[in-house]
Amino acid sequence: MKKIEAVIKPFKLEDVKDALVEAGIEGMTVSEVKGYGRQQGHSELYRGAEYVVEFIPKIKIEIVVSSDEYVDIAIKAIQENAKTGKIGDGKIFVSDISKVIRIRTDEEDAEAL
Repeated sequence: MKKIEAVIKPFKLEDVKDALVEAGIEGMTVSEVKGYGRQQGHSELYRGAEYVVEFIPKIKIEIVVSSDEYVDIAIKAIQENAKTGKIGDGKIFVSDISKVIRIRTDEEDAEAL
């Protein structure tokens, strides 16, 4: 089992979600997060004063899949639908999951997904 975490631009969430659902990925967790990478924030004007926004609003999507086949499918769906070609498009992280338990039914691992 693998966990896929993707940090993307907020306006790309619906496109990515729709692509994942179409690819057969049934569940996901979505969080509003803030951060920065190479873009290092930006300057904005507010009531005539300039200030620096160091952390950029992003969306973090977390999904867990049962096989490497679904990892590749999910990564492709995220890449194709989150990409704008501009700095700040985000990142995808893949890590191993050793155990999953569904609290309601006590199902474990692949059955719990």
